Amino acid sequence: MDSPLSPSPQPVSPFPAGASLRRVLAFAAHPDDIDFGAAGTVAAWTATGVEVSYCVMTSGDAGGFEAGDRDAVSELRRREQRAAAEIAGVRDLHFLGEKDGFLALTPEVVEKTVALIRRIRPDVVLAMHPERNWDRIQASHPDHLACGEIVTRAVYPAAENPFAFPHLAEQGLQAYKVPWLWFYGAPRERENHAVDISATVEEKLAAIRIHASQHPDLAGMETAVRGMLQDNARRFGLANGASAETFHAVGVNTDRTIAGF
Repeated sequence: MDSPLSPSPQPVSPFPAGASLRRVLAFAAHPDDIDFGAAGTVAAWTATGVEVSYCVMTSGDAGGFEAGDRDAVSELRRREQRAAAEIAGVRDLHFLGEKDGFLALTPEVVEKTVALIRRIRPDVVLAMHPERNWDRIQASHPDHLACGEIVTRAVYPAAENPFAFPHLAEQGLQAYKVPWLWFYGAPRERENHAVDISATVEEKLAAIRIHASQHPDLAGMETAVRGMLQDNARRFGLANGASAETFHAVGVNTDRTIAGF
């Protein structure tokens, strides 16, 4: 797959330049994380026939504002995520069910992540960023950081190493080299890739609104998100009034990488 990046950050189309993008696998710590981070880009992809799958790592049981049955909260949040995914054109969803607030880098969770990557064999893996964002600490929930580290370790080297989790190969899940790893929720200094989502910003906001159980002030939330998207577009030199999602795009197996280095 060719590189989607120029030597310096530049706004680009939703597709890696010159590439045939067929499948994307997006990971998140909680229900709603993908919608805040990448739903506009996902909607642009699915509109052109790209198959996108979601994997939510925790059950979301620590979310919401009302005391009560946490299992019921988890089920509500799964329903919300399914409905939000439908708006973005995504119908393949996976829920790992780890405890909200305690997502951890363990061999068991890495194995589940590797198995899903090997099964779907995506051209791009999306994940939350593993580095803390000191400018906006809310973007760096410990589960977000854990999601980023788990997926990074799963992408390289585990997914492509035939000697990692050898029983997966026995189940037909052969080693697979992921071309691209895109992080959302990155610290600004890491962002190197912007996607103009002006044509899909309403789908993104509609997907976010589905998660009403998590947002006591939906109008205020929408205003803040619109402002951040427009600021992203300005920072990457897009037209006045445009909206953009930003990523830290990392080439894992591309024409610019050398195996083992």
